Amino acid sequence: MAHHDEDGARRWRDPKRYLWLLALAVPTLPFQAAGLVALTGAGALWWWGPVFAFVLLPVLDHLTGEDSANPPEQAMPRLEADRYYRWCTYLYLPLQYGALVWACGQWAGGALPAVDGLGLAATTGVVAGVAINTAHELGHKREQWERRLSPMALAQSGYGHFHVEHNHGHHIRVATPEDPASSRMGESFWRFLPRAVVGSLRSAWHLERRRLERRGRRVVSHHNDVLTAWALTVGLFTTLVVCFGAVVLPYLLLQAVLGFCLLETVNYLEHYGLLRRRRPDGRYERVSPRHSWNSNNTVSNLFLFQLQRHSDHHANPLRRYQTLRHFDEAPQLPSGYATMIVIAWFPPLWRRIMDPRLRAHYDGDLSRANVRPETRGTAARAGTAR
Repeated sequence: MAHHDEDGARRWRDPKRYLWLLALAVPTLPFQAAGLVALTGAGALWWWGPVFAFVLLPVLDHLTGEDSANPPEQAMPRLEADRYYRWCTYLYLPLQYGALVWACGQWAGGALPAVDGLGLAATTGVVAGVAINTAHELGHKREQWERRLSPMALAQSGYGHFHVEHNHGHHIRVATPEDPASSRMGESFWRFLPRAVVGSLRSAWHLERRRLERRGRRVVSHHNDVLTAWALTVGLFTTLVVCFGAVVLPYLLLQAVLGFCLLETVNYLEHYGLLRRRRPDGRYERVSPRHSWNSNNTVSNLFLFQLQRHSDHHANPLRRYQTLRHFDEAPQLPSGYATMIVIAWFPPLWRRIMDPRLRAHYDGDLSRANVRPETRGTAARAGTAR
């Protein structure tokens, strides 16, 4: 039987191997928008990025359904070692930067009406937001080359400190009240957003300062990964302003804000209300699949390098996207990220959909959930009533 399994693993081929290239359609969204405008003459299509991300992808998710299949365990080493999958992430960066430079040319050209310029900024912001996901994939790897690419992908959104906070803060404190990137039951996205942005920045600075002080190095120096990441953004934006003029700066800032807000929306939905218990020694229990919301919607996973299989990522941060696994015990979102992001922006709708799922996950015992302190009493009463 073992020999049969090994033989099957050798013959196994990733059925989505070439479909992962679809993720590279995202950094070309500004070019797609320009093509659609040229074909139709409709200036509204400069807003193609949000339409693609939050209308087209949810429809495709609904039409294609889910895929919960896992690669055979015996095929994992071969799949991890296949460099083809790495190039799918590497190629995002030149396309990302090419689109940003091209967009600056459009903003500086003076031919775009203001509303169309804003539409192009929104489309470019989608590229910046998904680039943070690409940086996330690269930043977790052992290879120094990939870890260096991560801050470059983050420079467009001005969110370079994410590389420090996510790896050394979020992964340690995930699904606890101490984690600024883990949302609480009863906490709307609009309350979560400023807490996450400010908390993540503070955490990144604290973590980096502590690391440098332990090594006897000055905090304000080129050794500081937070400062060097921010310097990449300053250098990038300064270069673009010098080349294209100050007219591009408001658009650059807008697309950056939209990009990191998109990231924080994803953070909001990934761990909503989930809580790790404290052990008798005061430490939190080990991260397990039940501490992340997951989705197996096929299309969203292809475009996001399987970010939606988030439980396996937290259990095995070094595991590459093509080998992330589905776990039956992981709580499941009702749809893919593309749909859930939009739902998160409407708190009453979000609570109506997600709070019952959270209650069911904890068998109605919300003392086991990460509940916003101000609403804990209300949530407990609601749980009892049910």
